[in-house]
Amino acid sequence: MSKPHWRRAHAADLPAINAIAARIHPDLPERPEVFAEKMRLSPDGCLVLDAENEIAGYGLSHPWMQYQIPPLDGLLGKLPDAADCLYVHDVAVLPDGRGGTARAYVAAIVSSARSSDIATLALVSVYATRPLWERLGFRAVTADAALRAKLASYGDNATYMLRDLAGM
Repeated sequence: MSKPHWRRAHAADLPAINAIAARIHPDLPERPEVFAEKMRLSPDGCLVLDAENEIAGYGLSHPWMQYQIPPLDGLLGKLPDAADCLYVHDVAVLPDGRGGTARAYVAAIVSSARSSDIATLALVSVYATRPLWERLGFRAVTADAALRAKLASYGDNATYMLRDLAGM
């Protein structure tokens, strides 16, 4: 039996990604083409958790601009030329696949960010996951009115968070 590991997501993984998203995020639905676009635009940031040739989770990230939260279920069109962060769009792992897997995903994207000269990770914490992200080095950011308005679509407990990679 092999240990679950993160690997690059492929188009053939989309049905599993969609099924996991529907199960983990029933209140934050997104269309399959939204996931497919992220995989196309940022293949190094889009990974699946492979557990015995079954997909037990996924993580999607892409270069973006700090404090500019992409809309849920919205297509990006293209990545910004002057990206200043790697935005973690979503990390979803089925209950049986949890236990250190988020830490391993973050380690993988930290490497990707550094190779692209990006020194900050950004995300929106949902479903009271803020303590998890804080353990992984993220800090909550005080949101101004514009950011609060964007966070509203992510649910009541949504928190914008950053992780500085400089000096790490």
